[in-house]
Amino acid sequence: MFHSDCLYSIALRNCSFVGDTLFHRLVSHLGTAQKVWESSHTSLMKIDGIGKKVVSEIGKMNHLNLAENELKFCLKNNINISIRHLRQFPGLLGECEDAPAIIYHKGKFEIPGKPIAMVGTREATDYGKKFIEDFLAATRPSPMTTVSGLALGADTVVHEQSLRNQIPTIAVLAHGFQTMYPSKNRKLAERIIESGGALITEFMSFQKPERENFIQRNRIVAGLCEATIVVETAFGGGSMSTATFANNYNRDVYALPGRISDPYSQGCNHLIMQNKASVISTIKDLMQQLGIHRQPQTGNLFQELPKIEFMNKQQEIIYHHIQKNPDISLDDLSDVLSVPAFNLLGDLLQMELLNIIKTTSARTYHLVN
Repeated sequence: MFHSDCLYSIALRNCSFVGDTLFHRLVSHLGTAQKVWESSHTSLMKIDGIGKKVVSEIGKMNHLNLAENELKFCLKNNINISIRHLRQFPGLLGECEDAPAIIYHKGKFEIPGKPIAMVGTREATDYGKKFIEDFLAATRPSPMTTVSGLALGADTVVHEQSLRNQIPTIAVLAHGFQTMYPSKNRKLAERIIESGGALITEFMSFQKPERENFIQRNRIVAGLCEATIVVETAFGGGSMSTATFANNYNRDVYALPGRISDPYSQGCNHLIMQNKASVISTIKDLMQQLGIHRQPQTGNLFQELPKIEFMNKQQEIIYHHIQKNPDISLDDLSDVLSVPAFNLLGDLLQMELLNIIKTTSARTYHLVN
């Protein structure tokens, strides 16, 4: 069964001039949607920012009838309803000033662990897909939930790889539950629910995937999450709006850089250039910045080594000598390896950029923990 205020919340939100912000203002003032619905227009207009136009449809039976039909549809199709003013939203979404008043959802609308949005273009390249695959494989089995939009391209890869790596995932839809868009992802949507994730939307069951809905949807993707990762996007791509919402909510944004000639890297490069996103250099660095740490595996007695595939042969030799001799100086390293110091500087610098080693103020070197 639904909370008693669901009926009036749906009816109130369906009034033409009552958007999410005004809904929140009305309910915050009177306590419940039912009290708002049953109040006189004269008393409602005494609330700051509420005028005759806003209250013109409040109390009309056609909206209440529509809300009753919506509740019947939800009951019949196992759709749950969460209400913002009843503090039923998980995570950070309820803190957003423009958060939706109502969320309809199938599956478990819960966020175990850190919520991370991963978004990108529908024209995802092999470069973008590989990054998503590698990142989600590296984070398993960290306590994390991915959030994306179920669109073709990058979103689909995010949800599929999350399922593959047993990471909970939430898909935010740009339409109501009478529709499934894109239809190609119907089975993927079912798998998300079966795996313990969720499909969520702010749109009533009959609402179609109109173009403007996708931008509106993106604020929920950003609002749910502590951080947003933009994988690939063109200048005008929808992911740019998700990054903008995340910036406005004071959430962290990260972007995968690419070649300036690649159209679906230009949006990411632009976000980085404008200081609206931090650059992603390595997956290990990104995990550290996100505060994501792999859970220790049973029987693993040794510290995991940095990925040596990034190092050349001499860098591997340097690495092992620093491992055996923490805080070794450049001169001592040169002496041990019988290599002139100036010939080591380039490799040492590259290893620092890869976050494999660090140098101290005394010009000695040690491994990054």
